[in-house]
Amino acid sequence: MATRMMNVNAVLVAITLALLTCGPRCIYSDDQRLLVNMTLVRNASALGAFCLDGSLPAYHLHRGFGGGARNWLLQFEGGGWCNSTKSCLDRANTRRGSTRYMSKWEVFSGILSNNASLNPDFYNWNRVKLRYCDGASFAGDAVYKNGTSLLYFRGQKIWEAIILDLLPKGLGQARKALLSGSSAGGLSSFLHCNNFTKYLPSTASVKCLSDAGFFLDERDISSNHTMRSFVKDVVSLHGVEKNLDENCTASYLNFPELCFFPQYAMKFITPPFFILNSAYDVYQFHHILVPPSADPQGHWNRCKLNPAACNPQQLNALQEFRRGMIVAVGLSYKYSRRGGFFINSCFAHGQSESQDTWFAADSPRVHNRTIAEAVGDWYFNRRATKEIDCPYPCVTTCHNLIP
Repeated sequence: MATRMMNVNAVLVAITLALLTCGPRCIYSDDQRLLVNMTLVRNASALGAFCLDGSLPAYHLHRGFGGGARNWLLQFEGGGWCNSTKSCLDRANTRRGSTRYMSKWEVFSGILSNNASLNPDFYNWNRVKLRYCDGASFAGDAVYKNGTSLLYFRGQKIWEAIILDLLPKGLGQARKALLSGSSAGGLSSFLHCNNFTKYLPSTASVKCLSDAGFFLDERDISSNHTMRSFVKDVVSLHGVEKNLDENCTASYLNFPELCFFPQYAMKFITPPFFILNSAYDVYQFHHILVPPSADPQGHWNRCKLNPAACNPQQLNALQEFRRGMIVAVGLSYKYSRRGGFFINSCFAHGQSESQDTWFAADSPRVHNRTIAEAVGDWYFNRRATKEIDCPYPCVTTCHNLIP
């Protein structure tokens, strides 16, 4: 009887804690997913921080509790880039360019989950999702006007406005902090990692993580630098260059846009950094290695949809791309013993916010470690984490999430 009462009390305590930390800013859906409400940054206009269409920037905050009450995890949202006035004007009328079109409630799962069984190391931290609405990985600072159209390229200001809004809410007294992001948001982690430390106490443990953000400067199958050209347009249009690392741009005086690529920027990043990426990243496969411009006849279409349908020549190109990824990651960590990486061989893009890939019974593993375990071991210095998977098709634990 006493044991039964203790179990009941434990359940009541857990429910009470969940309700207290949730409050009016979050709810639980019928399937027990954590939904967190949007917070608009009301003071952003004073800084000139606007989404592409002029709407206010936003974030979603779920409060930490217990031992994690003074720890903070900030997750940049991803969503590609716009590299021309036309593509940015189109983007401004979507959730990628305006908070007016965004969902007001976001599911917090994977690295953002508040469930200890699903997110064992960060479940009780303050967890924040920074909404993405500028089109240049939170790095631009310019305005476009032509008499009839107005676009705000204010990603850098949005970053600053959100941080300033969070500092008095507890971020300014953080003991531990992790700046992370996925896809274009993963690239943001590279671009803002150094700056992030300047806002936090000197005693805080500050580290950074990029999920699917290690975009490569590689030639496509037609030997063209398609991605480099695209990035150059983004950097120029959005006024990004002045916000890139000065030491990096000084090293590439004639090509400052290269510092938008992590493989060139990485050696100038001071805090410990963790790279989570697929060696066969689907976005990079489809847009860097085999962009539509390099395959006008669609010879790669079947291979793109299903790697099992790739012919020997196509598989060889994929393996060469993987080798390029591994070499670039290895060179990045030549200067950092405190860094870590988890490079698996899944045909996926973004694995930290999906519960299936972050931490589940059938999650992808490298050397029998899940992504959540690898990241946690690295952050808390439990053991070194520099994991590289065997090449496709040897892997059996992948969720090949080809869109």
